[in-house]
Amino acid sequence: MTTTADQAKLSDPLFAERYRAMSSRDARFDGQFITGVHSTGIYCRPSCPAITPKASNVSFYLTTAAAHEAGLRACKRCLPDAVPGSPEWNVRDDLAARAMRLIADGTVEREGVPGLASRLGYTPRHLGRVLVTELGAGPLALSRAHRAQTARLLLAGTELSITDVAFAAGFSSVRQFNETIAAIYRTTPGAIRSSRGATQVTAASTRSTANASTGHPATLTLRLPARAPFDGAGVFGFLSARAIPGVEVGDQASYARTMRLPHGIASVILRLSGTDAAPAVTCEASLADVADLAPLVARVRRLLDLDADAQAIDDALAADPALRASVHAAPGRRVPGSVDGEETLFRAIVGQQVSVAGARTTLTRLTEALGSTVQFGSTGQVGSARQFGSAGQVGAFTHVFPTAAQIAAGGREVLRGPTRRIETIVAVAEALASGDLVIDLGESREDLESRLTALPGIGPWTAGYVAMRVLGSPDILLTSDLAIRQGAVRLGLPGEARALESRATAWAPWRSYAGMHLWRAAQA
Repeated sequence: MTTTADQAKLSDPLFAERYRAMSSRDARFDGQFITGVHSTGIYCRPSCPAITPKASNVSFYLTTAAAHEAGLRACKRCLPDAVPGSPEWNVRDDLAARAMRLIADGTVEREGVPGLASRLGYTPRHLGRVLVTELGAGPLALSRAHRAQTARLLLAGTELSITDVAFAAGFSSVRQFNETIAAIYRTTPGAIRSSRGATQVTAASTRSTANASTGHPATLTLRLPARAPFDGAGVFGFLSARAIPGVEVGDQASYARTMRLPHGIASVILRLSGTDAAPAVTCEASLADVADLAPLVARVRRLLDLDADAQAIDDALAADPALRASVHAAPGRRVPGSVDGEETLFRAIVGQQVSVAGARTTLTRLTEALGSTVQFGSTGQVGSARQFGSAGQVGAFTHVFPTAAQIAAGGREVLRGPTRRIETIVAVAEALASGDLVIDLGESREDLESRLTALPGIGPWTAGYVAMRVLGSPDILLTSDLAIRQGAVRLGLPGEARALESRATAWAPWRSYAGMHLWRAAQA
């Protein structure tokens, strides 16, 4: 029976919408919000199979940290932290969303709250006030929740010792780790490990090797859930077509690469797994330091756009008859992200006036001449060359993409082509190396694009492309791109930039995803 208290809560349209989603156990909303049930003292994912609680006993939260701050513990039945992340942090471009992107990347663990606030351009006090107001928890609580989630996955699905799990998840001591697990999950690390049979399938690691205490290398295999539908073949195909030999290789079923992380160089091998209803990516990661696990997972998730609200995006774009067939042919199309903002900027500058093949040739020459050479043994440390690939695409990790300092020092001797483009690349490298230019997850789209276009040789296409891939901005259509316009014509849309831009207003706020469909049409 609906009480007066229930009716009062359901009179709020947002609450009512979320309550309906929770009552229907709709898995599409998992990760988008948290259901807190005060009568039981637990919080759940929306699809939890438990009996639907009364509205008067329910509160909804945007983050698990907010639920923790409200005195709730995680449900042991539905495991609310073992789902795709919230798409809010890509759709929104406000201070809270930018802070969440940096927290997921491990900024608080590396630089503390003052470092996080400095990156965002605010005082720690103001940042804390905004996050508590917007998300229900401050930066320390948000970071603690992120560390706890990482730890639970490692406890449930790896053979790492409890001490190694503590450092891998970003805790500074085992005591801090034990206290946090007790506060958040109302249990001990050992108890979580003993229940691994119930959790291993959802989102945890399936294999681990090496001594993983901080400062030591490790190889882990993780299963990263994606929000359905997921066009994994499309995003892998995009990345593989632009792969630099020795750094990357891939096809429509797999993708592998080297990358720089805060504590050293790592490699990842990514493969499609899961089902259409519950898609996932298997990620085999070799780390120079296991403390880099959390930032690696965050960057891979952003690279593959695993947290996008794919169903909502498809529904919006399919409403346009010109895009409907493409959406139905490739549901869950993703916008490829970035694991390194500086690398993505150099790729964009090189590729802004040449074909994909031409850009790949230039970037390969640049990497072979200036990039650091790497070899990986079986546990991530320098050793024998590591083979990777599938479906005939096989290679070995030999290089990592050059740093800005390396390009600044040797770019003029290696690069070929128009003098103006070479000078732009070297000037950008010098600005990045000196700190005069910073490409950061904590920036807003407007700030990033304005600073990039202020540099000689960088126009709106390059700035927009970088914002789309590095920040995950969902509403950028690169109408000056020839392939975008060719794809538009093939779908019966205007091929002239201004007319296409006008026509595309109906696709907001998902124009980046519409652009991926236009690129796909151009390649058909």
